[in-house]
Amino acid sequence: MPIFSDDREARTEFYQQLQKHEAHWWQTRQQLIRLKERHLFWFGDNSLIMWLLWQLVAYAVAALLLLSASKLFDAHVTLLQYLGVFAVQTLFFVVMMVFKGRLANRMQNSIEKADLAREQALNEMYILASDSIFPDIHSQSPISLKSIHERYDANLRLASLQCLLQREVDAGRLLLADHEIEAKVLPPEIADDELSPLAGAMVYKSLIAQPA
Repeated sequence: MPIFSDDREARTEFYQQLQKHEAHWWQTRQQLIRLKERHLFWFGDNSLIMWLLWQLVAYAVAALLLLSASKLFDAHVTLLQYLGVFAVQTLFFVVMMVFKGRLANRMQNSIEKADLAREQALNEMYILASDSIFPDIHSQSPISLKSIHERYDANLRLASLQCLLQREVDAGRLLLADHEIEAKVLPPEIADDELSPLAGAMVYKSLIAQPA
């Protein structure tokens, strides 16, 4: 009986560990995406415009807060006080612009650490999969990504399975049908809802000789 059969009682500790590592991989993957988005927003090609826009928004918010405070506490805010607040904001903005390069480097370091954590989590998943689901997948091939997903009760994400199986393809142990060449280049960051329509046509064939 394969390590992952249709009998739900046959689930092993490997499978539970694989699910835990998958959750960790998914978290690190999401963190990496968020960091890259922030880096692009604050330090991308059009980042100077965004910094200026946010500074204008900060001026408007400060003016509204001062005006609201003056009405709420029945206090009179002079023009000089307004200018003083705006001067402090401007000074802070200038300091941030001076250290923009350092901030960009710090964020880039965070991106590299998150990418390393994501890759390590994927490596741990691959090691566990090699001792758990891969033997079953090879014995059941040819088998589609959709069937694999359903075989394990959809407890593993399609994106996770696709990443793991692609490693087996790259290692020459699995073959993905040539007519599905577009599926081979799907990025690891693809969402499950984007991968789902292709899962049924992505058929994997084992290149490992199975015992008679």
